Amino acid sequence: MQRLRKGTRLVVASHNKGKVWEINQLLAPYGLEAVSAGELGLAEPEETETTFRGNALIKARAAAEGARLPALADDSGLEVEALDGAPGVYSANWAEPGRDFGMAMSRVHDALERKGAWSSETPPKANFISVLCLAWPGGEYAFYEGRVHGHLVWPPRGGKGFGYDPMFVPDGAAQTFGEMEPAGKYATSHRTRAFAAFKRDALEGIEPAVSVSTGAGAERDLAGLTAAAHGLSTKDELVTFVAGLRRDLAEHGSQWENSDLPRFLTGLEAWLAATGPTDEPRWRTLAKALLGGSTHK
Repeated sequence: MQRLRKGTRLVVASHNKGKVWEINQLLAPYGLEAVSAGELGLAEPEETETTFRGNALIKARAAAEGARLPALADDSGLEVEALDGAPGVYSANWAEPGRDFGMAMSRVHDALERKGAWSSETPPKANFISVLCLAWPGGEYAFYEGRVHGHLVWPPRGGKGFGYDPMFVPDGAAQTFGEMEPAGKYATSHRTRAFAAFKRDALEGIEPAVSVSTGAGAERDLAGLTAAAHGLSTKDELVTFVAGLRRDLAEHGSQWENSDLPRFLTGLEAWLAATGPTDEPRWRTLAKALLGGSTHK
């Protein structure tokens, strides 16, 4: 299997802004030049397989051949023991339409209730799984897998994650992924564990760069805010997003396009006027509108 070297241009084979941002956070310290399939205008392939490996391979191969570059794809989901592994490979489908994971979490809860599987003494067991696939133009590919086991809670707790994070507590923890700060989640997450295998087997002796803490005067993380706005589904996640947007204004207000109230409201008006009807969760639409107010001309 070929290995990646520092400076290699790599396609993140996804149009999901939250997933692209998270994978880029893992790749950035290793000097890889990552670009998303969405940025390159590549079409999203139909995910027709019934396994995580199968769908990860479809996405990685399509991006590698379309861009003529190595491509890294992720297929991940929540597997619930009492539901025979569902929603599993169909985790995103349970959130349709509009990728509403508030609705998806309710569907999981209702399915477990119908089975009588909710109990305070023995909460439902579940695990997150991530399968990464690295594919090269010409057909070569490899898989890297990670899992984290835990249990489910209801109602969901926290607004810092996305997807099913607010209802999942990893083994050995008291907080849900939705309550954890990003550093705490990444220390144990399924995607981080899959990435550990990827680092070991796919990187050609690349040592991570020392991270530099951000704060006042640092570059605004507009990509992170955009990913958060595009991924949230619940009111708690919106509250966390607004708090993050407020901190961003305090630390990076000079980098906002519209940093005072009159300009912000003008930008918000322009964003709303340019945006058509949507079937996405209302909290997500509001988050996008608030972010649009800070940037729209």
